[in-house]
Amino acid sequence: MTPQYYSENRSALAGKLPPRSLTLVYSGNPPHKTGDEYYSFFAERNFVYLTGIDEESLVLLIQKEESGEWSETLFVRPPDAMKERWSGRRIKADAAAQASGIMEIKTSFEFENLFGKLANSGRYDHLCLDLFKHTPDKPDDDAYRMVKYANDKFPWLKITSIRPMMKSLRLIKKTCEIEAIRRAEAITRDGVLAMMRASGPGMHEYQYKAEWDYALAQHGVISGFPPIISAGDNNFCIHYHEYSGKTRDGDMVLNDVGAVWDNMIVDVSRAWPCNGRFSERQKLLYNCAYNTSNYMFGIIKSGMPMNEVDAAVKRFNYEQLHEAGICNSFDEIGKLMWHGGAHHIGYDVHDQVSTIDEPSMPIRPGMVFCIDVGIYHEEWGIGFRLEDNCLVTEDGCENLSALIPRSIEEIEEIMSGKGA
Repeated sequence: MTPQYYSENRSALAGKLPPRSLTLVYSGNPPHKTGDEYYSFFAERNFVYLTGIDEESLVLLIQKEESGEWSETLFVRPPDAMKERWSGRRIKADAAAQASGIMEIKTSFEFENLFGKLANSGRYDHLCLDLFKHTPDKPDDDAYRMVKYANDKFPWLKITSIRPMMKSLRLIKKTCEIEAIRRAEAITRDGVLAMMRASGPGMHEYQYKAEWDYALAQHGVISGFPPIISAGDNNFCIHYHEYSGKTRDGDMVLNDVGAVWDNMIVDVSRAWPCNGRFSERQKLLYNCAYNTSNYMFGIIKSGMPMNEVDAAVKRFNYEQLHEAGICNSFDEIGKLMWHGGAHHIGYDVHDQVSTIDEPSMPIRPGMVFCIDVGIYHEEWGIGFRLEDNCLVTEDGCENLSALIPRSIEEIEEIMSGKGA
């Protein structure tokens, strides 16, 4: 992504902000782990979307005047030779300007005084913040702490969340974002192929993960989210991250993985028998999911309600399972299908976009979301999902992850050593 891309993103946000407003977007801080140890830092995605910078303790300020004109300032941490010796170099003003396209760079030491002057100037009525908590019991972050501070010090400022605005901006993927997704798909393919080729009875889940990690490392990237790699009964935990199991001959290996390229995250699920040969029951269930996935890529088009994607996955998969004699009535489908069939991807693996709040929103060209068909048959000990990434086009859709082997024939050929 270029500085112009991030400048355009900020301009689009500024166009949605109310006049006479101050907007603050924080990069965030690493959460505390234990003692003097902290978890690895992962910047707030909206901050990265607006600046292209992945560093802790930064603040973006946008001032929008009554006239509609707006200006921007980025606050970075001041240089500190001793702290940088221990924790790594801090981004400097020239590098921050070059990455983000923001020309006004100040240090965090200057933030409180400048913000106070602006808030007290009489020119602003609104304080806009990126307010989001996944659950109400989550601790306050910088944005929520600022709400409390502003309510105490500047009670005339009306608090407004920019989260709905950001969701709308991230909904339709730009050309450069789609190109980054394609690159991430190609790298994800390498990781999945590495696991398939190494697979065999007696292999540990952590060994599959090692194959995945090594393949991504050859491209200088990491997983966009903690990879889900499981086998056998562990497949019945949807979000499984222990990597402690060991395959038995005939077990299905499930992986739900995705590389990240230029901040764009993909989400792909594949499954295969560890010995490289599908049993009759595995074939029966896998073909139900495979046929359902292919059906969905044949019907998705602009104008279709987003929530109809999930409903159609469930209906068609039920028909497949019913014809196979596995599911007697639609009321029983919940015993075999445990999760939804569609979510958007992008800066987050479950991207924060407008369809979360408006599930019946019509699909539009440029949207990118998953088609996720999961079947979990506990009695047979077979659980897996087939998940691909769908780009909506002007005349239909495209499977962006189709290059990753997905049919029984493709998978068995790869695992026999004959496939590319």
